[in-house]
Formats: sequence, structure tokens, C-alpha cells
Amino acid sequence: MTTQSTLKDKTLFVTGASRGIGLAIALKAARDGARIVLVAKTTEPNPKLPGTLYSAAEAIEAAGGQALPVPTDIRDENAVAAAVAAGVQRFGGIDILVNNASAISLTPTDATPMKRFDLMFGVNVRGTYCCTQACLGELIKSAKVGRNPHVLNMSPPLSMKPHWFQNHVAYTMAKYGMSQCTLGHAAEFRRHGIAVNSLWPRTAIATAALQMIPGVDLNKCRKPEILADAAHLILTSDAKAVTGNFFIDDTLLAERGVKDFDRYAVVPGTKDLIPDFFVD
Repeated sequence: MTTQSTLKDKTLFVTGASRGIGLAIALKAARDGARIVLVAKTTEPNPKLPGTLYSAAEAIEAAGGQALPVPTDIRDENAVAAAVAAGVQRFGGIDILVNNASAISLTPTDATPMKRFDLMFGVNVRGTYCCTQACLGELIKSAKVGRNPHVLNMSPPLSMKPHWFQNHVAYTMAKYGMSQCTLGHAAEFRRHGIAVNSLWPRTAIATAALQMIPGVDLNKCRKPEILADAAHLILTSDAKAVTGNFFIDDTLLAERGVKDFDRYAVVPGTKDLIPDFFVD
């Protein structure tokens, strides 16, 4: 599956990059010597959600990468276009797009205000589509010069089983909207040589956002690094051959020979890890 060992000198455009999974993926690439356009809204410290765009940029630089933090609301197509232009001006192009930014509300219909519905669809679906559209021209250029371009959506495998919908219809539709982008764009962009894949965790991942959901025990979760390692495998794979897939993190890693998954656990030795949504 792998055609290159590192992401050295590649330029990544990563959304939701100020903390959690997005930052973990960016840091993994930075250790290879990648250049990262960091896109997020958080510019001021929040006691409930530690980490800002600028602290993330500092971590990227410390890890050996180059960082360009661009405060951006990905629901705004003009802001996204400006972020892409800034990345191209600084680094000369974009080779990889990671659509990681997401909004969540695990609420039933009568407890989901339309403002929250609009936020989830605005960030998850519109944001993913908008960033993909805005980066497409640069990804095509990347393909033409053999730089192995990828789009990676952090979204689940598609399933029409009612139990994935019944408790949080709005959230499920919004996440599946990202996955439908994977399904459609993989087919649409194949002729350009651009890979489009999805990646999703087997278990709950310990992030600051998850910590804000009542009743979640972070000690029964895995760390974001498992997704960073899985994403690295995807993003170094042959874009012409590995596209249109809905990867599960530990399955992909196991296929590549990883046997020790305990190192990804927040508390090593934990057996009853919390399963994530959407994985049968």
C-alpha cells in the first residue's frame, strides 16, 4: 500500500488543527518535515478546550515541520479561499487536505435546536465540501507533477442501519454527509489521480471535545495518536491505487503489522474500551 516512507516536503491543509485528532495528524506529518497549513477558529485560550491555533503552530515547528496558522471559519467560502491562497503563497501549493473539523451534538430531535443542526451541517458537510472544492485546483496541480495528492475525511463508513440514526439523527446525517463526500469525490477525482478516503476510530478517542460530553470516561478511550499513525499510512499510499476507502484505524494498522495496541490506550491494560459510533 505504501509508496513513500514519509511526508517530507509535502504541504498539508488541516482543518480543526488546534487540538486533538487534527493536531495529532499534523504533528505526525511535521516529524517527517512536512509543511502544515493549520486551519481552525480557536485563537484565544479556552479553559474548557485547551490549545489554540498558535500553540499548535508552535508544536508543529518544535516537531520539525513548518506551520502557517490561518484563523478560519470553514463555513465561510471566502475565508476558506483566503486560507488556501495563503498556504499556496507561503508553501507553493497544497498536496494533502485533511478534513478533520467537526461539530457534534448527541441529541434526539426534540433536544436539537436548529442552530445546533445548522452548526453541524455547516461545519461537517458544508465545511468538508467547501475545503475540498477550494483545494481542488492545487491538488490537481500536485497530481500533474507526481506529488501523490490525497484528501482524507475523518468520517465513518456509511450504513443505513436505523440504530446509528435513532438517538441522534442530526449528528449522524452530518457525519454521513462527510462520508458521502468521500464516496462521490473519490469517483469524481480518480481521473486526476487524487485519492479520497475516510478514516474512523474503532474506539472513542480521548479529546478535549469528548471530555465535554457528560458520562464519557476518558480512561476507557484511546489516544489521538492511533488515528495519526493510521492517517500517515493512508497519506503515504499510492493515490492512484488507494482511494474510495472507509478505513478503521486499528484494522488498517493491524494489516500493516502493528500488534501492540495497548500503547494507544489512555490507560494501558484497559480491556473495556468504549466503542465509537458507526462501527458495527
